[in-house]
Amino acid sequence: MTGKSLTALWLGSALTLSALVPLRPCLAGPPFLTDDPLPVDYLHWEINAFSMGTFAAGAVTGLGPAIEVNYGALPDVQMHVMAPLAFSQSNGSFAHFGPGDGELGVKYRFLNAGPENWWPQVAVYPLIDLPTGNATRGLGTGSIHAYLPLWLQKDFGPWTTYGGGGYWINPGPGNRNYWFSGWLVQRQVTASLVLGGEIFHQTSFASGGPGSPGYPIGSRDTTGFNIGGTYDFNPHLHLLFSAGRALQNATTANLFSYYLALQWTL
Repeated sequence: MTGKSLTALWLGSALTLSALVPLRPCLAGPPFLTDDPLPVDYLHWEINAFSMGTFAAGAVTGLGPAIEVNYGALPDVQMHVMAPLAFSQSNGSFAHFGPGDGELGVKYRFLNAGPENWWPQVAVYPLIDLPTGNATRGLGTGSIHAYLPLWLQKDFGPWTTYGGGGYWINPGPGNRNYWFSGWLVQRQVTASLVLGGEIFHQTSFASGGPGSPGYPIGSRDTTGFNIGGTYDFNPHLHLLFSAGRALQNATTANLFSYYLALQWTL
């Protein structure tokens, strides 16, 4: 995963405000929610300094400033850690800001492929979210969560398409496990610029149903899209950006979301 290889993030939550605009980092690989199977090159680093946020139903929540670090510990193996500050605010309440939930993960590409091969590249990328944020202030979930995805990718000249998805293990009062899936197409527009777009779907992460006591608004099934890309200032410094919204249950889930980062590859 380099500055010329776009990748993914999604958030979920346990509080009402967090449910309005979910706040659990499924930080697969910026700037998109959908990830790719490409690990960081062996013995190389990828460092993202980023901010991201989501607006819905009179609320805003997100991460930033935040740091994500990826390291190619072995061939085809990437180690991942994220340490964010988080923010949240809803109408009629004070804004909250402080440490958010951290994240650890390992990406393992078990099937590689070149342009001459008909099969795709394939990787697993399990993630663990740690309850380091203050859940009572809407800055975390208060529980350990896990994500178990599978990602595939195929390249066709200047075009790349990748996607997949996985299962979230989502403990906590009123929560239930849920699925996330997405697919993306991107193109190398110039030597320095890659542009792409994705569509994604997430099932409900709350128990019960609409109208049930404690059923958080914004936690229903959600389908949406993002467009964005990567611009290379030089071989080591890159700009990552994306923006989008939900197409299903947008008012309570995601009227607008963004991601912006500077990335160093070493």
